This record gives sequence, C-alpha cells and structure tokens, in this order.
Amino acid sequence: MQFKRLTTEDIIRYADYFLKCNLHLSDYSAAFKMMWQDYYTEYFAIVEGCFVSEEFYQGRTYFYYPLSLDDEAAEDRALDAIERYCRENNIRLHYTAVPREKLSKFTSRYGFDMRINNKRRWRDYLYNAQDFVTFAGKKYSGQRNHINKFKKLYPDFEYCVLTSADSEEIFAFLKEFAHRQIEKGTVIAKEELESVYKLTALIDKLGLKAGGIRVNGKLISYSVGERCGDQLIIHVEKALTQYEGAYTVTAHQFAVNNVTSDIRYINREDDSNDAGLRKSKLQYNPVELVDKYNVLPHRSIDNVSRLPELRSERLLFKEIDDFNAIAFYRLEYDEERNRYWGYNWREHFSGEPTPEYFMRGIRDDFKNKEEMPLGIFYQNRLAGEVVLHNFGYRNDCEIGIRLLPEYEGMGIAKESLLTLMHYAFFELDIEKVLAKCFKANDRSKRTLISAGMRCIGEDDTFYYFEKTAAM
Repeated sequence: MQFKRLTTEDIIRYADYFLKCNLHLSDYSAAFKMMWQDYYTEYFAIVEGCFVSEEFYQGRTYFYYPLSLDDEAAEDRALDAIERYCRENNIRLHYTAVPREKLSKFTSRYGFDMRINNKRRWRDYLYNAQDFVTFAGKKYSGQRNHINKFKKLYPDFEYCVLTSADSEEIFAFLKEFAHRQIEKGTVIAKEELESVYKLTALIDKLGLKAGGIRVNGKLISYSVGERCGDQLIIHVEKALTQYEGAYTVTAHQFAVNNVTSDIRYINREDDSNDAGLRKSKLQYNPVELVDKYNVLPHRSIDNVSRLPELRSERLLFKEIDDFNAIAFYRLEYDEERNRYWGYNWREHFSGEPTPEYFMRGIRDDFKNKEEMPLGIFYQNRLAGEVVLHNFGYRNDCEIGIRLLPEYEGMGIAKESLLTLMHYAFFELDIEKVLAKCFKANDRSKRTLISAGMRCIGEDDTFYYFEKTAAM
C-alpha cells in the first residue's frame, strides 16, 4: 500500500467517494478534505477499491475509515491492508472520526481492548433538512421572528446563487467580515479563513452549492454546502452581524434553494468547543449530535509494564542488565551472527557504537512497546537474545532468536523458542506466533520446524512460519 500527499486534484478526481458517502460526518467530504489538507497533513491511497486517508497531526498518525463505493466487503479488506501497513512500517494503528455505525467492526476485530474517545466538541450537528426549509412549529418561533424582522428592515433583500466566477465579490465580503470580527475582539482562526478563500476558488470544480444574501446589491452573507449521500453539509456560513437576522435568513434561504426531495439532513459540522457557537447550533434543534470516535486498538504488549522472568529446564530468560552489556555488545556487533537477523545497526549509525548504545536501544524498544527483548542465560552467562516483536492487533506477534557462536548447536534455540511461545500463548493471550527466516539460513529453518512451527509460505527471500497454541 502506497500513500501519497493528498492534493486538490486528487480530491476532484475521487469526488464520487465523497458524493456517495452515507456517513453523517463532515470529515468524509471533499470540501472538508480540501479545506484542511495542509493543516492536518493528509495522505491517501486507493486500496481494495476504497479511498483511505492517512493523517498526520501533532506528531501522530491517524487513519480514517475506508470509503467504498458501496462494497462493505472491500472495506473489511481495506482495514486488513491498513493493519499490514502499520506493522510493516512500525506505525501505531490509530483511527479517527470513526462513525458509530462502523464501531461494531472494530469491536469484532479487536474485542473491547481498545481506547475509545468520543469528545463532545467533535460531534457534528445533524438537522432535519425540511425543518430549515419551513422553520415550522413552536420550536422555531424564534427563527421565524428573526426572519420576519429582517424582511421588514430589508424588504429588497435577495438570495443569490454564487460560483467561482463571483470570487472577487466574495473575497470583498470576507475581508469586511474579518475586519468587523477583529474590531469586536472576536478570535478568528487564520487557518479557517484561509481555507474559505481556497474553497471559494473551487466551488465549481468540487461541485459545491454556494449562495448568499444581497441587500441593496451588497453581499452581506456567504454560505457553501456540499451534497454527501442524503445530507447537505454546510462548510461555510458567514454574515455581517450589523444586518440583524442575517444568519438566520441565510440558513433558511440556503436550505430553500438547495434542499431537494432526496436530501434528508443538513449537517452543520461541530461547534469547535465554542460556547456561543454551541448555543446557536442547539437553538436550531438538531435531531442528532453525530458521534465521532477515536479508536486506538491495544496489542498484547501494550498491557506489559515490565519484562518477565522465565525459566526452562536449562535456561533463564530475563531483561539484559548492565552487567551483561559487554556480552550483548559482542552479540550485536558480530556481523556474521546478525547476517540473518533482519536489522543492521550499521545502516542507522555512523562511527563506532558503545555497549551503552545497544543497551539503550533495546530498552527504548520495550519502552516504546515495539518489542519484548529477553536475554537467554545459560549457566548464568548471556548466551543470546530471544524477542517477541511486530505485535499485531488481533493477538499475533513474531518471534526471533540469535545466539553467540559458542552456544550454537546445543539445542538452546529450540528450548528458547518453546519457552517464549508458551509464555506468549498462555500469559499474553496470543493466538498465533509468526516467524520468518532467510532462505539461505538453513539452520534457522530446521530450528523453527523443530520448535513446532509450520511453514506457511515463501517468497524470493524468506520462508514464513506460524504456530498456534493447538499445534
């Protein structure tokens, strides 16, 4: 799976994924992606016929739920691909903006061993579209009063459809809007205002709906919406507040002119945790505050706070301490020993490393929950290292082992593999232990088979093995 930086051209090219999206979340819309593509540093890939978004924000990586063109099985395969991608690239799997109706997929995959957030400030406000067309009933009496007062004050007002060709007029309005907000002392997010300018230039190319209110020929409000499934998402709604009731009239007229019979809902996005905005959105009587979940699946290693101490018939397995740093240095530094280890420190370090460098490396690996490295001790001397690593999100992991030359040929590798796999199965609740070895490493292949692992495949470089508790 190859991700590439998301561009406006990509958003336009794959617009059908957003147009046909029936998730009632603004995050899965073309305009949202365009407006915030730089702020969130977003990448994408087309996987199993699905549009998959990868987002970098504040030093972390997040994935969105895969968007398909109505193929749920493809979504499942895309989720599989995301998991593989994270394992292959040592990326922590973390989903954002997961809709409630898709949350069951994650519980079926990962059980309930997940960290799930659903913060109030993230939730989109979803409204009955016809309510905005009519503002009928007692609960909308306040809105009707605002509209009637506006009509009396500005009887010559008109609603106008806007396109990218009207950019000059829209930009003039936005500049006045920003100036007046600054005069009032209202904080305006620079990123948000810049994104509105970008969006305006792309109204036509993105197939957006845009309009506003003119009074005496002057544009006093501006709104932009996007059709996604059965909802109309309002991405932009701005008005000059000296025209009393301008916001209410804009919301009403935009709905009157853009809500069709197959649009059931209007999505007015979240409130950004702004008290005034929250009050305003609630006064329009949403039918739902749409949940958005952040999902962080746990792996078996995430629950391990310290390395275990294990024993077999001849061996002791425990954390490698400073007393054994020199022996571990010899294991790490021996190029012949590590030819088949799969990681060459020389590619990441220039100069001559010290024993402390290697000790710090294995401690950081466990601290960052990347692997569980245990020293193999035979007659109180360090004989090698056995490692559980590459932990997956559905109770699986890989195992690897390397020995100092004087301890090879003694059955230590097999005994170590069996002991650590037993620990993985019955203490970490691992369902499947995986391993691979270079095809040229015949000794490793024989050792894995002798430890009860079954060869499940091969490629040009490796043989692949697995073992379950039942084997």
